[in-house]
Amino acid sequence: MPNNLFGWHEVWNVLWHIGLSFLLTVAIGWDREREEHTTGVRTFPIVGMASCGYLLILGPQPDIAAQSRVLQGLITGIGFIGGGAILKEGPTVKGTATAASVWNAAVIGAAVAMERYQVAVVLALLNFLALRLLLPLKNWMDRRHDPHV
Repeated sequence: MPNNLFGWHEVWNVLWHIGLSFLLTVAIGWDREREEHTTGVRTFPIVGMASCGYLLILGPQPDIAAQSRVLQGLITGIGFIGGGAILKEGPTVKGTATAASVWNAAVIGAAVAMERYQVAVVLALLNFLALRLLLPLKNWMDRRHDPHV
């Protein structure tokens, strides 16, 4: 068994990456929970952390082909999870912003694992702002198209 298997440097490195993934995605989950969506404050950080973890297990210098396969699996798998957040109620469909945000949370975690911190921070910030700042616009547009809303 190698001496550095549980080296503190590696532990802190993993804690940094997964912790940052958690912090960047928890605000998005908080917003969804605040809006009373079923996918919220627990799901988003878990998706972000898991996506980060999947890429971290490849090691510090991953094979590009292996990294590509993991990313392809994440894109597909998280799309499936996000699809569960979409609900059809009569003629309306709800949950598409939540589903897209779940997918984005996975990308945030992957970006952190790949040490593309700028990408992760920008995605988290813009996702949160899109949910918060564009909601009044969406509500106004919904009322304009359907006066009963």
